[in-house]
Amino acid sequence: MPFNGFNRRDVLRAAAATAAVYASAGQAQSTWPSRPVNMVVPFPAGGGTDAFARPLAASFTRLSGKSLVIENRGGAGGTVGASLAAKAAPDGYTLFMGAVHHSIAPSMYPRLDYDIERDFVPLILVASVPQVLVVNPKNVPGSDFKAFLAQVRANPGKLNYGSAGSGTSHHMAGELFKQQTQTFITHIPYRGAGPALNDLMAGNVDMMFDGLGSSAGHIKGGRIKALMVSGSKRNPAFPDVPSAGELGLPDYTVTTWYGVWAPKGTPADVQARAIEELRRAASTDEAKALWANQGAEFPGLTGASFGSFVSGEVRRWAQVVKASGAKLD
Repeated sequence: MPFNGFNRRDVLRAAAATAAVYASAGQAQSTWPSRPVNMVVPFPAGGGTDAFARPLAASFTRLSGKSLVIENRGGAGGTVGASLAAKAAPDGYTLFMGAVHHSIAPSMYPRLDYDIERDFVPLILVASVPQVLVVNPKNVPGSDFKAFLAQVRANPGKLNYGSAGSGTSHHMAGELFKQQTQTFITHIPYRGAGPALNDLMAGNVDMMFDGLGSSAGHIKGGRIKALMVSGSKRNPAFPDVPSAGELGLPDYTVTTWYGVWAPKGTPADVQARAIEELRRAASTDEAKALWANQGAEFPGLTGASFGSFVSGEVRRWAQVVKASGAKLD
């Protein structure tokens, strides 16, 4: 007799097909990764993204038994590497580790050949760290934020700040700071936070608005000086650095976050497996200690929740870019 429009043979055939689908998914989950996985990092080595990508890759490699290989492809505020990753085969063997910069890029680069929301599938948000204002102590000899601000106001346009590139969070953090303090500081874009930090330490630029993760070691080593951490609270890793809220900038909140995506079309079972392996890699005791040492948190948002977070960031930064009037250099 028919059952909901199907006869018994149809029902059995459908059940067998469904079982085959689940068996195939289970097989894919058990075999991925069966070879090394490439992860595109769209900035040069030594920057904030690298500070989390490389230990994450080391943990992934140790736990999964397959290498997670970092490929640094810097340029145009991280959009060159993003474009490359968006066009990769959606087979799970090319991942993309981007950052807050990629939620700003749509407002700064009107002719991008990829869309962070449509051409990628969000996997996991692996780190979140506040921005910090750091200076070269020889170029900016003031001992605290008050003295620094007085120097900036007395010399409009003479001091400069380096960034990882136009449209990055470093750039927009500087623009937001200028708006809220009514100051003028010249922007110097680089091809990544690493080169900008190197020039900051060499004294070729005066300051940076950097993610605490990439600046942490240099602050502790005395090569650069931290004057302010964004947000309303001090960071536990740097309890001596005052917060923006303490210094009279209650609305100055800039967080640098880092996440992993896969190209659109990556099979759902591979996405699930990748999320599982990346979460495991970021949850080891070694990773937790490293994150804490850099003043970072592991938010752990995955899948659609991470995607919704990114969409909110795209909208937020569009408003900041519009208010700043920032344009490509």
